[in-house]
Amino acid sequence: MAKGHRSQIKRERNENRDTRPSAKISYARVSVQKACFVLDAIRGKDVETALGILAYNPRYASSVIEKVLKSAIANAENNNGMDVSKLYIQECYANQAPTMKRIRPRAQGRAYRILKRMSHITVVLNER
Repeated sequence: MAKGHRSQIKRERNENRDTRPSAKISYARVSVQKACFVLDAIRGKDVETALGILAYNPRYASSVIEKVLKSAIANAENNNGMDVSKLYIQECYANQAPTMKRIRPRAQGRAYRILKRMSHITVVLNER
């Protein structure tokens, strides 16, 4: 149990907060495995290069990740006052979200389960 006044506890908690600009999309309808193919291509790149890669990548996940990246860039510019030309992708990862389970009828009265996987995609930027 933490000791001290509520404002003191909040102040201590906010001192440890990560101040890097980031954006997150929850429950994206793309599996973690498919999202990671695209995230691996842009990790560590500057934002202009990453946007170019995402624009010409044929995978569906690239369009979702492009929206998240543009949101993170806007957060960096407006909330943190950072220069867009100096930004690069420091972290980007996809975590597993709840899976939608569906039933597919099969031969002889059987039923197969279809797993429609979702993910939480996070992009964290930083300045060089």
